[in-house]
Amino acid sequence: MPGNTFGTMFRLTTFGESHGPSLGGVIDGCPAGLPLTEEDIQLELDKRKPGQGLSTSSRKEGDQIQILSGIFEGRTTGTSIGFLVPNQDQQSRDYDHLRTLYRPGHADFSYRQKYGLRDHRGGGRASARETVCRVAGGAVAQRLLQAYGVDILAYTRELGGIQAEVISPEEARNRPYFAPDPSVLELWQNKVEEVRKMGDSLGGIVEIAAMNVPPGLGEPVFDKLDARLSYAMMGVGAVKAVEIGAGRDAAELMGSQNNDPLRREGFTKNDAGGMLGGISTGQPIIARATVKPIPSIALPQQTLNEQGEEITFTTKGRHDVSAIPRIIPVLKAMVSLVLADMLLMHQSSRLHQ
Repeated sequence: MPGNTFGTMFRLTTFGESHGPSLGGVIDGCPAGLPLTEEDIQLELDKRKPGQGLSTSSRKEGDQIQILSGIFEGRTTGTSIGFLVPNQDQQSRDYDHLRTLYRPGHADFSYRQKYGLRDHRGGGRASARETVCRVAGGAVAQRLLQAYGVDILAYTRELGGIQAEVISPEEARNRPYFAPDPSVLELWQNKVEEVRKMGDSLGGIVEIAAMNVPPGLGEPVFDKLDARLSYAMMGVGAVKAVEIGAGRDAAELMGSQNNDPLRREGFTKNDAGGMLGGISTGQPIIARATVKPIPSIALPQQTLNEQGEEITFTTKGRHDVSAIPRIIPVLKAMVSLVLADMLLMHQSSRLHQ
């Protein structure tokens, strides 16, 4: 199965399924001498793991990272960083009734068409469980970016149609749902509880802001920074659209409104989202991902089985009401992987002066 490796110079290769014994990966290209411990990675994994809050699955996974190689005495060695994350709380019997039917909104049908078979237990490789490896790889990328002063903020702009103002994004990492506005928390909590009781699910919008990104990152023509960011975020299963800067609102503006004026002190606004011509400008990188509702719901749904028969079924098992908040560290990880990769590529593209 191709498509398990991400990146060019900073590369992450992952493996594992939702109900297999473990997930894991290999990170190549991380420079030697970077301070890194299992605890550094665990901090990010703890933000993604299930069993937290009303909107998430009750599946209990410790998501304990095991570093197998590439770190010695608290520093990277420059060799491959291998890691493993065991699965601990699989309940495969919950999926027995799905062995021969296609769940609406899932990859069951498309995997069957591509491979001629599929792992029905939680979706196998198509499960969001695989994102644990992305978060682990992204945590290493974040440590590299921190060495260059880059900080990445990730927060929820909208949940279930209820928007949040970006008032204190730096504090979002310490709030439920990664809320950048504390006043919206009660509204979101009430919405989640209401929808949970209905047996339905919610979508939302996540925003990523990368601060202190040096100018010059991006590789024209086909590896523009905004293109790579969009590719990375769209590669997360629940994401259905990506916006950069003003995004779709730019379609309603005139050129005189959309252009970012440049003066001696710098740009006066940032509708471009921190990139021009696919290259970073030094302004904050701003990207948003539209996240669809979780397709596993407790309401009756119409579908087909593998024999082509129309049936009505109800999803069993443990499922999130929304991919938010657990998808936020995943998207942060993907942005981190892109920026780390582009940073190393940029350093190799010019002589040091």
